[in-house]
Amino acid sequence: MRNFFLSQSYKETQLHALNPQSWLQVERGKLCKSTSYSPSSIESLIKVAEPPVLALFKPVDYVEVLAQIHEELEGCAPQEMSNLYLLQFQVFRGLGEAKLLQRSLHSAWQNATTVHEKLIYASWLRYEKQGEEVISDLLASCGKCSQEFGLLNVASQFPSKTVDTISQCSYQIDQISTMVFFQIRGEMIACERQKIAALSAPFNTMLNGSFTESILEVIDLSENGISPVGMRAVSNFSVEEHLDDLSVEILLEIMVFANTFCCEKLKDACDRQLASLVSSRQDAVELMECAMEEDAPVLAASCLQVLLRELPQCLNDEQVIKTFLNVNKQQRATMAGHASFALYCLLCQVTMNINPKSDVTVCFLEKLVESAASTRQKQLAFHQLGCVKLLRKEYSEAEHYFSAALTAGHVYSVAGLARLAYIRGDKLSSHEKLSSVISSYQPLGWMYQERALYCEGDRKLEDLDKATELDPTLTHPYMYRVASFMRKQDAKLALAEINRLLGFKLSLECLELRFCFYLALEDYKSALCDVQAILTLSPEYRMFEGRAPASQLRTLVTEHVDQWTTADCWLQLYDRWSSVDDIGSLSVIYQMLESDAAKGVLYFRQSLLLLRLNCPEAAMRSLQLARQHAATEHERLVYEGWILYDTGHCEEGLRKAEESISIQRSFEAFFLKAYALADSSLDPSCSATVVSLLEDALKCPSDRLRKGQALNNLGSVYVDSGNIDMAADCYISALKIQHTRAHQGLARVHFLKNDRKAAYEEMTKLIEKARNNASAYEKRSEYCEREHTKEDLQMVTQLDPLRVYPYRYRAAVLMDNHKEKEAIAELTQAIAFKADLHLLHLRAAFYEHIGDIASALRDCRAALSLDPNHQEMLELHKRVNSQEP
Repeated sequence: MRNFFLSQSYKETQLHALNPQSWLQVERGKLCKSTSYSPSSIESLIKVAEPPVLALFKPVDYVEVLAQIHEELEGCAPQEMSNLYLLQFQVFRGLGEAKLLQRSLHSAWQNATTVHEKLIYASWLRYEKQGEEVISDLLASCGKCSQEFGLLNVASQFPSKTVDTISQCSYQIDQISTMVFFQIRGEMIACERQKIAALSAPFNTMLNGSFTESILEVIDLSENGISPVGMRAVSNFSVEEHLDDLSVEILLEIMVFANTFCCEKLKDACDRQLASLVSSRQDAVELMECAMEEDAPVLAASCLQVLLRELPQCLNDEQVIKTFLNVNKQQRATMAGHASFALYCLLCQVTMNINPKSDVTVCFLEKLVESAASTRQKQLAFHQLGCVKLLRKEYSEAEHYFSAALTAGHVYSVAGLARLAYIRGDKLSSHEKLSSVISSYQPLGWMYQERALYCEGDRKLEDLDKATELDPTLTHPYMYRVASFMRKQDAKLALAEINRLLGFKLSLECLELRFCFYLALEDYKSALCDVQAILTLSPEYRMFEGRAPASQLRTLVTEHVDQWTTADCWLQLYDRWSSVDDIGSLSVIYQMLESDAAKGVLYFRQSLLLLRLNCPEAAMRSLQLARQHAATEHERLVYEGWILYDTGHCEEGLRKAEESISIQRSFEAFFLKAYALADSSLDPSCSATVVSLLEDALKCPSDRLRKGQALNNLGSVYVDSGNIDMAADCYISALKIQHTRAHQGLARVHFLKNDRKAAYEEMTKLIEKARNNASAYEKRSEYCEREHTKEDLQMVTQLDPLRVYPYRYRAAVLMDNHKEKEAIAELTQAIAFKADLHLLHLRAAFYEHIGDIASALRDCRAALSLDPNHQEMLELHKRVNSQEP
């Protein structure tokens, strides 16, 4: 998703084209072949957006915060755990760790102690899992119904009201009737005097005390807002202690009546019965108002459940919005208990995803600020509201909230204050604010990236280079350097720079920028490749500040590219797949999907590529499309099996594979069964079964791309089971049909035969052939002498700085050489931008080694926040914890 929080003050510098059609409407065959291009045309095309001020919780030292949360979780009361997991969720969200934030949210739900927390976190998880309804349907088809986030029986979560027996007043009058008649609108309702008296202290005093009513047989209740029908129900309840089936209107009457006369047990029964009648959004809106007015917690929770289950659609309803906004502190407590902050956190996230500039978003954020209790909650709430105010150009208020967030300790909010100073024309103040932060804290990439906005020339480039050194995942520095190279007409350096980022981070903005470069260079074939990759990742993507659909630009570019036949497409796919050109392969598949080719197979291939490119959401979308377009039932079952397997339901995925095989033996069904079995079974004897399944797969018809993968997998199974010669045969066969990755397996075979030189040479062949070869360099480093190993691993870090093994290796070498400080610095450099358990584990061990127990314990706790069940980490944590003074 493109980020909405773009600085409005820099809008004129954002990537745009005044008329993108103008440079595409050229007659084919008359394109200029000159390799030079006009700087003015580049200026109109290529202008890079300033980095947004992200509306996220971004502590300066996330390791310290995670460690603090973990420590608090170890000793806190049960009712505090969900709030701590919510904070952990916000940290992971700020780090962009999708899987970890999902787990934190799930932990918040699992540790919820109140009905409100259970409802809010269950609804939040449902919201995060939008589009995954198909998984529930598939599980149901396997006889496994997922009720994890089903409707909660709200009433059962509240203890029944117990009321002390009300003793009769000592004042008694002889000869008083045991019956009392309440007159309402001309009707007389007979009640048992002592039963009514037992409903509450006020009734007891009225009927048994010194009041006039105590000697009356007829008491007029016409002015007390209850109907004869309602009073008869009250009379029946006083005897039978349960309410009959009554209409909502009568129940509301009785609720008000019970509150008026302090009849707690009657009110509780009414509260529960009303809660059971909430079935629609309209019911929830209407009854929530009553619940808050009459302090009816069961009814309020039931209404809340119905509304939250309809997120995000219900926030298009003004009545629903008013329900959440028009509440005071007491009403908020009735509606959400002690989980008000969690409720408004969820609502703010939903509305910011819909429209961050809307009045509704602002109002929800103001409620979030009101609900914030702890310092960290205030940091998040103030900062988010500041971001939205900046976006709305409400600069004075934005400054107030950013300042409040900074005062509370959220240092990242200084980025917002610097933007505001620049808007006021005080560029020097902006620069000074960032310089002060850099000198006061451990410098981070975003600090230099922000300061670069207020520099010029070489100083700007120096800060951007430093930002990349500290955090290579930041997109803006690459894009700025790329645009700078293009203005200097140095296309080679520009493309090298943008390819450097795209080699490890598939960014839509960068693909869009590269698309523009290719257009400027009149390289329409490459431009088409990029726009088709963009459309694969995001079919509705709009380019040039959202002014032009990517699909429209693709149509225009296609006019200038020779069209491929189906056979051409397959040849191109083989070629790009073999050269490990994943973006190119995506583009070819996108083009093939427009033909009459079997779409199920193509969408499935597309999903495999997207997984390899670390785009799990897009991969799942492609898998679901494969299922929709499956040509046969047995093919559909295979795709359903992969959907289940990829979402952690291995057993059900295996069942789908077996069902497919029972209909027709096919390559994909056998491959799925073998893959799932190999990945899930801990039994060494299952390797023979996996071998048999892969051999069965290879006997079935398929293309060489998939057969190469099967041969490669078969070789791996043979290696693991010690059958080296059979493994070598598999890898060689795979290479004969251009499965390039088999070089890695064959290198392993050479190494196991004690031929390191042959292993090195085999990996060199892979490096020469593969477009994306960071992993190949990393693997080759295992077969080198130490100096060459260092060179290969340095290349890995250059190609893909997110791969953690090179940092760990370099740190271990430094530690072996007794350079403890440098070893820890090597790990710290990577930990700053990559939350990784292995990096934290190693740094904790180093700290323990040098006797810095406090730092070791901090890293242990942070690492266990990433994986609470990691056995080695648990052991280290236990050992270090025992050493703490």
